[in-house]
Amino acid sequence: MSAAQATMTNPANGDVRIKSLITLIDTLTALVAEENAELAKGLPASRLKQVDEKNRLAEIFERTVAECAAGTTSLTVRDRMLREQLLERILKLRGAMDENLVRLRAAIEASNRRIEAVMQAIREQIAAVSPYGASGRLAARAVSSGTSRSA
Repeated sequence: MSAAQATMTNPANGDVRIKSLITLIDTLTALVAEENAELAKGLPASRLKQVDEKNRLAEIFERTVAECAAGTTSLTVRDRMLREQLLERILKLRGAMDENLVRLRAAIEASNRRIEAVMQAIREQIAAVSPYGASGRLAARAVSSGTSRSA
């Protein structure tokens, strides 16, 4: 058995890995909750300060999950309380991420509406001053003709 395999199968090391994973999940959950609170205030997703750190932690979490799925890492938890803590944290993270997905979609839609409103205003402004119509030809301008009554 290699040293790496011995480390992975040692129950004490497994508990340390689980505790480390729980800490990672707690940190990620807190970041996502903070981001959700800011999104709830209507801040655009592009202005959120948590994005980089959230992505970094999510990448570490995803890598750990992938290693477990591939069998290269074992997260065997002998301590029932520790296992329940891990499952509780995973469920809490899942809930926060589900909310995050909904809020990010709403923020993206709001951004798209703002962009469309700005574009529409620009199109209207251009149309109001342009001598050309939609066909590219010189637009006929409405000419005011009044009648003059002279006696």
